[in-house]
Amino acid sequence: MNHGIIVLGASAGGVGALSTVCRGLPNDLPAALFVVLHVPPGGQSMLPDILSRAGPLKAHHAVDGEQVQRGTICVAPPDHHLLFDDSGDRILVRRGPQENRVRPAVDALFRSAAVSCGSKVVGVVLTGMLDDGAEGLAAIHRCGGITVVQDPLDAEWPDMPRNARERAGADHCLPSAEMPALLQRLAQSDAGPSVEIPGELQLEVRISRQEITAMSKDIITVGAPSALGCPECGGVLNVVAETPWPRFRCQVGHAYGAKTLVAHQAESLEKALGIAYRTQRDQRNLYLAMERAARQRDHAQEAARWQTAAGEAQHFADLIGTAVDELQKNAARPLDA
Repeated sequence: MNHGIIVLGASAGGVGALSTVCRGLPNDLPAALFVVLHVPPGGQSMLPDILSRAGPLKAHHAVDGEQVQRGTICVAPPDHHLLFDDSGDRILVRRGPQENRVRPAVDALFRSAAVSCGSKVVGVVLTGMLDDGAEGLAAIHRCGGITVVQDPLDAEWPDMPRNARERAGADHCLPSAEMPALLQRLAQSDAGPSVEIPGELQLEVRISRQEITAMSKDIITVGAPSALGCPECGGVLNVVAETPWPRFRCQVGHAYGAKTLVAHQAESLEKALGIAYRTQRDQRNLYLAMERAARQRDHAQEAARWQTAAGEAQHFADLIGTAVDELQKNAARPLDA
């Protein structure tokens, strides 16, 4: 049994990195490749055509229920997770809960491959922002597979490979141009012994396979409730792992790495403050209009009250505007600085 399952994940800058990897692969590679690239949910992905032109292996969008076939590249369709069935012989395409704010998610593919295929898996994290792929690569490591990351110095966006290496370690860390030769060697090498698959990973794979309307009581058994709310749906976030890398999943199934959650919370806060600022500004304008109307009716006391209210609204708008400015300044600073 060789390393016959190679899973690759990328985000920003990923088209170039994936093309570089596929360009150097041989046409007789004894492995099947599976690719997740973050794409907008309503977009049309041309990635299969791009990868097919880049190298000798033909790429296609995954079809639910299709057989795993060596020597091909299977790409996650937009807005769908790419997963494996329990046997690891067939592909599942599911619109399960978003992970790290994306669907398809690298973590979902990697975790599913680890649970279904165990030590046969090689996981590769390429360029991208934030930390999708870090937990999935850790799952591959736990299940006996091989972990590979693009050298962050070689990545157009180094966050994803850097975070994956810090979280899961890396059996290999190298530039994308050197990966084809490595993957060919790994595909021809014997896989390690089978290991026991952790129960919590199996449960999370089942969550990824479900539609939101089909969620079951399984969800509440993942992790322990925290004091945090899910920025996507408002539900309670469970802490799946506290140390050294906290990770969270809500009862609907939305999942977050810590850095992705921080980014989402910051965006939600900025949006809320923006709404509050506009509301206070609109109230000021309304109060000023009410003041003018009162003065036209010679209601001096009423006009004075509206004038005071307008001043208070302007004061609160100024405070909120200052908070938004500070938030934007903080967001511009790298988290790892």
